[in-house]
Amino acid sequence: MPPTIQALIVANVLAYLVEMTVGGSLVNALALWVDPGAPLAGVLAAPWQLVTYSFLHANVAHLALNMFGLYMFGADVERVWNGPRVLLAYFAAVLTGAIAQILAAALTGGGGPVIGASAGVFGLMLCYALMFPHRRVMLLFPPIPMSARTMVVAYAALELTLGVTGTAAGVAHFAHLGGLVGGWLAYRYGWRLARRRWR
Repeated sequence: MPPTIQALIVANVLAYLVEMTVGGSLVNALALWVDPGAPLAGVLAAPWQLVTYSFLHANVAHLALNMFGLYMFGADVERVWNGPRVLLAYFAAVLTGAIAQILAAALTGGGGPVIGASAGVFGLMLCYALMFPHRRVMLLFPPIPMSARTMVVAYAALELTLGVTGTAAGVAHFAHLGGLVGGWLAYRYGWRLARRRWR
């Protein structure tokens, strides 16, 4: 497994173990708390939550699904890119996912804590599809083969539909969509920033 993806998986697993040990106090401090009445209040009070929320997970299944996606898409992305650019893509997606969820809450009135690495995974998934658009992938849901490009379009349409209709409440659909935006930005412009920062 490429080292950067391995490090991200280890960091998420360790964070989950700490979360299970410490309990709700860690979620209170590190989750992204979205208040639809004052969407910027939480960000101004605790800006670190724009990133730290991605290291928390609701349960083992939530963690395992995200880590599987991180490995499935991130490993091949890292084999093409260097480690710094993978980190840039991942955390850009995490950040844009948080921003998208905050903006959506301001418009729709939904609030509460947001946790999970899904936005980062969605960002790397988009990078994977842009690199390997015709590669066949077999997803868990749905369990049918499709091209990487088709997969991303289908997931984006599904997340948009679920988010707009309010279906599957409790899932941060707009954070997933925001993660796609961050992945695209990193794919389109990230090489310049990564090369300038780490050369």
